[in-house]
Amino acid sequence: MKSLNILIIMDPIKSINFKKDTTLAMMWASEAQGHTLGYAQVADLWLNRGELQIDAQSLSVVPKADATPDNFYQLGEKVTQPITDYDVILMRKDPPFDMRFIYATYLLDHAKAAGVLVVNDPTSVRSCNEKLFATWFSEYMTPTIVTSKQSHIRAFIDKHQDVIVKPLDGMGGAGIFRLTADSPNIGSTLEMLTQLETLPIMAQTYLPAIKEGDKRILIVGGQVVGYSLARIPSQGETRGNLAAGGRGVAMPISDEERRVAEAVAPTLMEKGLLFVGLDVIGGKITEINVTSPTCVREIDDQCGTDIAGQLMQVIENHFS
Repeated sequence: MKSLNILIIMDPIKSINFKKDTTLAMMWASEAQGHTLGYAQVADLWLNRGELQIDAQSLSVVPKADATPDNFYQLGEKVTQPITDYDVILMRKDPPFDMRFIYATYLLDHAKAAGVLVVNDPTSVRSCNEKLFATWFSEYMTPTIVTSKQSHIRAFIDKHQDVIVKPLDGMGGAGIFRLTADSPNIGSTLEMLTQLETLPIMAQTYLPAIKEGDKRILIVGGQVVGYSLARIPSQGETRGNLAAGGRGVAMPISDEERRVAEAVAPTLMEKGLLFVGLDVIGGKITEINVTSPTCVREIDDQCGTDIAGQLMQVIENHFS
């Protein structure tokens, strides 16, 4: 296998969480396989007469066994290059999925057209909203509606009695509310989330299995990783997200979870989504994360897996 030139587009490397960052695991896996790394941020992408350029820096990482939070990478000088100097782009910019992110996917479409492998495919990342994409697999979801109208949501709450409502562009558990039929603040909550009935949101029946964890299942190159990270809510909390104080416990996936993940996997491959995080509660899909999925380090550390190495193998197979 020839050495690949891999560009990682991400948030500032100096600000990542050394203990948990999934992108760092990808860097270690890339260098372990003898590949060359470059580093850039979204603002470093630019077009010149229809050809995509990148203001990138060479990147090397200290081997995992020797790395410390104060010493784990080195960067070279920033150099302007045509994007075709790279074989692969790992798009690892964290949400929010805002207009800056969308514009970046438009620019990365030029890289894809020039023959660079972009992981994940920028066209699919742009079209697969992480909440709405899940609704294409509604048979594997709890009852769910998407609407901006209070009347529909109130009827849904009356029918199911216990409901989760959330924005379509949220991350880390932000903006998620649990409403029951006797909640005193249904009106004000829905006014806020729907911006006075001008913005659609998602409502889903509450899944009591959240107490056992909101499980992140990773799908790499269409293959389901055999362990999930169960993000278990803290006491008195509805949300399991780690950013909302949840506790991450890795565990083998169940037969039901595997069946659900394997039902989704072929569609992911068709769309060029090679690294995806499927969120499942009680065997039901809640979201399909395609932008910058995480939880690799926690699963690797607790289960001895090498998920980033698995992704590198998928990427290498693309060129073999």
